Amino acid sequence: MSIAEGTRPRHVPDRLSSRPARILRSWELLLTVIAILIFLANTQASPYFLDPWNLSDATFNFTEKAMIAFAMALLIIAGEIDLSVAGIIALASTAMGWALQYGAGMPALVLIGLGVGLVCGAFNGLLVTRLGLPSIVVTIGTMSLFRGISYIVLGDQAFNGYPPDFAFFGRGYVFWVISFELVLFAILAVIYGVILHATNFGRQIYAIGNNATAATFSGIRVARVKMILFLLTGLMSGMAAICLTARLGSTRPSIAFAWELEVVTMVVLGGVSILGGAGSILGVVIAALIMGMVTFGLGLLNVPGIVMSIFIGALLIGVIALPRLIRLVRTGKAA
Repeated sequence: MSIAEGTRPRHVPDRLSSRPARILRSWELLLTVIAILIFLANTQASPYFLDPWNLSDATFNFTEKAMIAFAMALLIIAGEIDLSVAGIIALASTAMGWALQYGAGMPALVLIGLGVGLVCGAFNGLLVTRLGLPSIVVTIGTMSLFRGISYIVLGDQAFNGYPPDFAFFGRGYVFWVISFELVLFAILAVIYGVILHATNFGRQIYAIGNNATAATFSGIRVARVKMILFLLTGLMSGMAAICLTARLGSTRPSIAFAWELEVVTMVVLGGVSILGGAGSILGVVIAALIMGMVTFGLGLLNVPGIVMSIFIGALLIGVIALPRLIRLVRTGKAA
């Protein structure tokens, strides 16, 4: 069952319609202009913003969340959603910390993080595709389930003492100020861009998001495609857990708390329709950069974290409401 029922705007892939392509490009152009303005505002607000190492540090504000956002974008375009991604991070990090206590080395920790993410994604996918449960309800439940397991295992304790070679995933640099996470972010952006915009699988995702019933009659294995998307979202959550745990150097049950809101905001701000059927990876990339710069800029100004949370919540509501407001204005003028 998809995240929305009833009448919805119908969109098709870029190759099948020139009008949605123009809309996507115009939205991405608007995001680019906004990103430039935010960059210029930050340079005026703080003299430390343009420092190369400070800019490098700013990338950590969005790279880990963007890893999940790429997979989440595909899932939302297909008409589903996964709100358990932060809980998956907590459970994967806890599993890595637990294995560390028994002497697991860097390769084992990476495999465990990715494996737990895949298992959690498979669990969500099975509940949605096999039992026909609504993804928003399923993943709200598993969000609490996964993080609850972490609290049961850890309580108010923390796992520490990760090996130095493991720290490279979260704090390592490939060249000068170019971090490993930023390189990974760029590689994943290209991979997901190709998957969504240049493969038959990507066209199937758009078709399912527009009309799952019609997609089924056209020969698309809808349940199989959605299962793969849940697996990808779980895998990306596991990858983000590896990077975040390596960067922090410890595991706590509160790790990545409320990240699901920021990931969804990143996806929707990037132009992905919350109703499914439309969106692009380029838009998500630009949205990730915008959110990263905003968060870092506010941090340089010593703005409290609660203000950042208010901003993200307001941004999500505004982005979702904006298309409907535009339609209402156009309808009023037409009347």
